[in-house]
Amino acid sequence: MALTIGVDVGGTKIAAGVVDENGEILARTRVPTPADPQWAVDAIAQAVRELKEQYAEVGAVGVGAPGFVDRDRSTVIFAPNIAWENEPLRSRIEELTGLDTVVENDANCAAWAEFRFGAAAEHTDMVLITVGTGIGGGIVLDGRLHRGRFGVAGEIGHLNMVPDGLLCGCGGKGCWEQYASGRALRRYGREKAAADPVRGKRMLELNDGVAETIRGIHITEAAEDGDPLALECYAELADWLGRGMADLAALFDPGVFVLGGGVSDSGRLLLDPVAKDFEKYLTGGVHRPRAEVVLASMGSSAGIVGAGDLARTV
Repeated sequence: MALTIGVDVGGTKIAAGVVDENGEILARTRVPTPADPQWAVDAIAQAVRELKEQYAEVGAVGVGAPGFVDRDRSTVIFAPNIAWENEPLRSRIEELTGLDTVVENDANCAAWAEFRFGAAAEHTDMVLITVGTGIGGGIVLDGRLHRGRFGVAGEIGHLNMVPDGLLCGCGGKGCWEQYASGRALRRYGREKAAADPVRGKRMLELNDGVAETIRGIHITEAAEDGDPLALECYAELADWLGRGMADLAALFDPGVFVLGGGVSDSGRLLLDPVAKDFEKYLTGGVHRPRAEVVLASMGSSAGIVGAGDLARTV
């Protein structure tokens, strides 16, 4: 089929688009995510119907949902941000729209978009790492999404990096995302600026002198201006990312790591130290080929494009 609809379901918004076989988005719509979980299903269906009216030849729908999606790509097992638990999303959307539907984890959709049309298009094996408030990920091996026996592989942000470490929102302690995410970067900035306001002068200037509410945007701008403590924040973040990526390379041996998510908008400020630290921690690194480390290229469209393409190819 030439045209599909991809839907990217987030905690605050539902974005949808008509996707062609080249990964181009022909039309878009966006609505706020309702607080009620069942209204959220209705909002997805309404967005799909709106786009179907513009492109009658649409043949299927792909929905990228947060949380755990079962192996059959039909049920959202658990999505705390939407309050879905064992939600039969595929059958609900098919009933409300009359279109065949595929449901997939949102990070897997983004990974698929980068693999098919973006930064990993020249590779058969890749790992996407989305560095945002937390860490998400998607894995493609031998040209196929790696989903695992139960469909929930790829929750890389919850690799246990520090035994009995910082408490994570998942209930565990020491998860990777507590040390290598946008939230971690913010914590580093606040702690370092409070402890050494002289070296963190630029970070503090950007936030009216208040260390306790420094945000990632302040740290990034200060680092770009050469603030030594802001650069240390990025160095610490990169070190943790490099450690985790070395572990993932030992497990999956990808040809490329793709860095996405909001923090990756800092570009080479993040990419260069991460690539160096990945090389530093890679087991047997001097004796083996090393994966490339690149920035994602699909931007905020990745979820829509990946979901739409999976609806066509699954």
